[in-house]
Amino acid sequence: MIRFLLFDLDNTLYPSSNPMESEIVGRMNEYTARFLNLSVEEAVERRRAQMPRHGTTLEWLIAEYGFDDPEDYLAAVHPEGEEASIEPDPALGEFLRSLPYPKAVFTNSTREHADRVLRKLGFPEIFQEVFDIRFNHLKGKPHPAAGLRVCAALGVKPSETLLVDDLPRYVRGYRECGGVGVLVDDRNRHPDFDSFRIASLYDLGPLLSDGRLGAETAAPDS
Repeated sequence: MIRFLLFDLDNTLYPSSNPMESEIVGRMNEYTARFLNLSVEEAVERRRAQMPRHGTTLEWLIAEYGFDDPEDYLAAVHPEGEEASIEPDPALGEFLRSLPYPKAVFTNSTREHADRVLRKLGFPEIFQEVFDIRFNHLKGKPHPAAGLRVCAALGVKPSETLLVDDLPRYVRGYRECGGVGVLVDDRNRHPDFDSFRIASLYDLGPLLSDGRLGAETAAPDS
């Protein structure tokens, strides 16, 4: 039975049409180009070809190129003020509060980035914890070990948790650790996804209440 909800952050708690994600990717490509002494165009092609073997660009650079300054990378990719394009979303905050389960954020970004985004959205207090890339020793989603580590910290079994994420491979990775995964696909980019898929976070309510996820009624958040 589902007893705990985990939410990805970027492109999940705000629409994927927001420009912040493309700006983040642009900074990743620029950093990669500088580190590998390539043009940005060459860095994009190399990242596109090699990244699928890894969970994140940072993990890829460490594993394939011996990169050894993750804090410099994280600071460059997630600078202060990056959240400027995010708009407060009180309606989403009210909806999330109405879901009668404790909640946490499970992200491959940094805690600083998550805190800035949640403050801008207007509901940081909804989440009991933020599990970031440092918590997972720089190897986060889609590695099943990352999901297991999060569940152990929360004191719940993976089968008692639901992860909502916008990337199919992250959802599949969470399912591999024994958890339940739901893909939020607000632009219908993954119509052939092989499991639960919703077009909006607001569709999560019916999915939880109709029994398909094995959810049970829990006490509302205090």
